[in-house]
Amino acid sequence: MRKFKKIMVVTAVFALLLTGCANSNNGNAGNAGDTSNPEAEVVETVEITDVHGKVTVPVNPKYVVALDNRTFETLADWGIELAAVPKGVMPADSPYVKDDSVQDIGNHREPNLEIIAAVDPELVIVGQRFATFYEDIKKIVPNAAVIDLNFDVSESAASPGENLVNGLKESTLALGQIFDKNKEAEELVAKFDAAIASTKSAYNGEDTIMSVVVSGGNIGFSAPKTGRVWGPMYEIFDWVPALTVDNASSDHQGDEVSVEAIAQSNPDWIFVLDRDAAVSSTTDAVPAQDVIDNSPALKNTTAVTKGQILYAPNDTYTNESIQTYLELFEKIAKALGN
Repeated sequence: MRKFKKIMVVTAVFALLLTGCANSNNGNAGNAGDTSNPEAEVVETVEITDVHGKVTVPVNPKYVVALDNRTFETLADWGIELAAVPKGVMPADSPYVKDDSVQDIGNHREPNLEIIAAVDPELVIVGQRFATFYEDIKKIVPNAAVIDLNFDVSESAASPGENLVNGLKESTLALGQIFDKNKEAEELVAKFDAAIASTKSAYNGEDTIMSVVVSGGNIGFSAPKTGRVWGPMYEIFDWVPALTVDNASSDHQGDEVSVEAIAQSNPDWIFVLDRDAAVSSTTDAVPAQDVIDNSPALKNTTAVTKGQILYAPNDTYTNESIQTYLELFEKIAKALGN
């Protein structure tokens, strides 16, 4: 009887040793998702819907590459660290541009996508200028979550105004889910909605609006619905355009409509985007206000004689974030309401 008990004890000890060895050999696998290990690290995820469908994204990813100009200010305000960004098409005062530890992949014309692969990100945020590289990026970082937050406000869009509003709100809420900033995202969207309502109520429904892009000392026409930055606002706020043209585009320097034609439309208001103010590499830049003020053709227009000229924030061309539009809408509401 004593001999049988002794054999049972030895067997039990041997079994425990085998179990300990098995746990030791598979320690890494256990940390990746072994729920039997009380110390296992469970990676929380969230399902995001982008323009391509549903994507599973880790919450609070550590290594993030952001390529969408509509997201940089939001991420910076939330204190999100980034591994790589396209510094060449970002505002010079962005904290990511100033941070040497954040790698630069270059601009969208000749990006160095290999830097993205070298960073080995958990998440890549694609959009706007880099939307065309979506498939390329997915191939070089197959283990990363890649989300495309782009939305269409080009000349081919049926409802650019609706796309702009919904796109900015949905991408903000998606980022809030990913980075555990749901409260901040909801507050930002609420302020955005309030700014839209204020701007709508401030407009009298009669004043004619002319929107332009100033670049290299030239004044380009920013067409209703399709023009850069301003175009979608005609739909959002039901503005009366001072001038319409056929086959207008969303060209970044505006459409080639003569200043004389713009002047002849005699707009009540002129809304101006200074493209060069946002591009630090521009050497022949002339401030948009100087161009407008010194234009002989425009000097007798209602907008100029009444001082009804409004300028978008200087960094708008490279910072089309929800914060930029919030600031711009509040500025427009205040001007129109006076």
